[in-house]
Amino acid sequence: MTRPVGAATRGTTNPNRLRRMDRWIAATHGPALRRGDAPVAVDLGYGAAPWTALELLQRLRTADPRCEVVGIEIDPARVAAAKPYEREGLSFLHGGFEVPLTTRPTLIRAANVLRQYDEGEVAAVWARLCARLAPGGLLVEGTCDEIGRRHVWVALGPEGPRTVTFATRLGSLERPSDLAERLPKALIHRNVPGEPVHAFLRDFDRAWAAAAPYASLGARQRWIRAVRDLAADWPLADARGRRRQGEVTVNWAALAPNSR
Repeated sequence: MTRPVGAATRGTTNPNRLRRMDRWIAATHGPALRRGDAPVAVDLGYGAAPWTALELLQRLRTADPRCEVVGIEIDPARVAAAKPYEREGLSFLHGGFEVPLTTRPTLIRAANVLRQYDEGEVAAVWARLCARLAPGGLLVEGTCDEIGRRHVWVALGPEGPRTVTFATRLGSLERPSDLAERLPKALIHRNVPGEPVHAFLRDFDRAWAAAAPYASLGARQRWIRAVRDLAADWPLADARGRRRQGEVTVNWAALAPNSR
C-alpha cells in the first residue's frame, strides 16, 4: 500500500457544523448529481468524529436518493472509530489527497482541511483533487467556524476554480468583513490593500452600511439590499433565492489573488 498524501488535521468537528455548505451543494449541484449513473460524494478529512459524513449523506439524498458518501481520513484511528457508523450508502476509508476510490466521485468536499497548509501548496492540492473528479464533478474547499455560523468556500470543477461563496448566520453578523477570518487558505493571506478580495470585502461593508435603514425589516432584508447594491460592481454568480439564506457567490476570476 502507498502512503496517503497529506497530513492529519486537528480533527475538530461538531454536529451541523457544515450545514450551510451542504445545503448549498445540494441546491446548486443537485442536477449534476442526478445526471450521474451512480453519484458518489467524498467527505475528505472528516475529522475525529463521523458526523459531517452522516449529515452530508442525509442532505445530498434530498437532491438524489441514489447518492453515496465515502468519508476519507488520513488518520487510521479515526477511520476505525467511524466504521461502526457505516450503513447503506455510507462508508469510511483510510486515505488522503490521492482519494483512493476505484470510481471518480461526482463531489469532493474538503472542509477545514487546507488551513494548516502553506498558501503555496494549495494550487497543487486543488489540481490533484480536481483530477480525481468525474466529468461534471465539483470540488468544494473552504473553511468555517466551530459551530457553522460563518463559512467561505471555493467551488472548483475539473478545469479549476469557478466561484467563491460567503455564507453566514445573519443574526450574528456585524459587518460582512467579519467573514474574512474564515477565508480559505488561497485567499486569507490576500486580505490586504491591493488584492481583489480585500476590495470586495471593503465594498461589501460599504453596501452593508448603506443598507442600514433596511435593518428595521430584519437582517435578511438588509443583506439582500446590500448584495443587490454590490452586484452593480462585482460579478455575482448566485441565484437570488440563495441570498435569502445569507449567501453570496462571486466569480473566482474577480477575487483571484494577484500574482507575486
